[in-house]
Amino acid sequence: MIFYHLISISIAFIIDLLVGDPPNWPHPVRWIGALISFFEKSWNHGESKKTKGVLMLISVLLIVFVSVFMIVFIGYQIHPIVGIILEAILISTTIAQRSLKEAALEVYQPLKAGTLGEARSKLSFIVGRDTDSLGEGEIARGAIETVAENTSDGVTAPLFWAIIGGAPLAMVYRATNTCDSMVGHLNERYKEFGWASAKWDDVMNWLPSRLTGFIMLLGNRPEKIKYRDAWTILFRDAKKHPSPNSGWGEAAVAAILGIQLGGINYYKGIVSNRAKMGDPLSPIKAEHIPKVNAILGKTVFLFLLLLWAGGMFIELAITWF
Repeated sequence: MIFYHLISISIAFIIDLLVGDPPNWPHPVRWIGALISFFEKSWNHGESKKTKGVLMLISVLLIVFVSVFMIVFIGYQIHPIVGIILEAILISTTIAQRSLKEAALEVYQPLKAGTLGEARSKLSFIVGRDTDSLGEGEIARGAIETVAENTSDGVTAPLFWAIIGGAPLAMVYRATNTCDSMVGHLNERYKEFGWASAKWDDVMNWLPSRLTGFIMLLGNRPEKIKYRDAWTILFRDAKKHPSPNSGWGEAAVAAILGIQLGGINYYKGIVSNRAKMGDPLSPIKAEHIPKVNAILGKTVFLFLLLLWAGGMFIELAITWF
C-alpha cells in the first residue's frame, strides 16, 4: 500500500505543478470550511466552549477522514489504478506549491518594477499585517516569510501525512490546518472554542516542520556563511517564533539567504514586535523573493525523494520480514 501512496503522491505533485489551484474549480477545503462554519455557529456560544471546540474538531476530522477513506476504498475496489488516480487528485488539493510561488511572484513583479502601491496591495492578500506604508525591504520580507512558513504547512506536511495514510490522512491534515485558520485565534470569540484546533495543528506540524527546515539546509547552500554557521542559526532562532513550528522554515531561509527575518509588524495599527531570525548580512531586497521560491521548489523535490527512499525501505522491510 505504501508503494501506491508513493505513486499517488508523485502524481499529485505533478498535478499541483501543472494546474495549481484554479479559483473557479471546486475545492475540498471550501467544503471543509463550510462544515467548520456550521459547527462554529451552532456550538460556539454559552458554556463549555472549550469542550464544544474539542467536539467540533473531532467531528470535522471524522467526517473528512471517513468520506475520503470511502472514496479511495471504492476506487481501489474497482481497480488499483482507479484508486491511485483518485488518491492523487485528492492529495493534490492538499498541497499548494504552485499557488504559493505565484502569490510571491505577484508581489515580486510590481516590487521589481518600482510600483510599491501595487506590491503592497498584492502582499495584503497573503499576509495579515498592515501593508499600507511598507518599503521595498518590508514588502519583500512579508513575501519571503509567507513562503518560508508555508513551505511546510502548504506542501511538505500534507505530503508527510499522505505517505503515512494516503489521501485520508493528507485531507485530515488539511482539515486540521483549516480548523486552526478559522477558529484557532486568541481573541475573545475563539480563544476557548479554537483551543483544540490550534493545539492539534501544532501536533500535526511538529515533525514535518522540523524535517522541512533540515531539508532546506541540506539542499540549499548558504550564500553568506558556512554550513556549520547556518545550522547554528537554525537551532538558535527557530524556537524564537511564537509558533512552535513556523520558525523552522523561516530560520532556515534566513540562514540560507544571509538575511534577517522578523521584526516589527503592525496589525490594524497595533504594533507586534516579532523575534528576529537570522543575521542581517544582506539587506532584504526584491531579488530575494525568487530566491526563496527556488528554495521552496528544491526543498519539496528533495522531500519527495526522501519519502520515496523511506517508503521503499519500509516496503522492502515488510517484504523481507
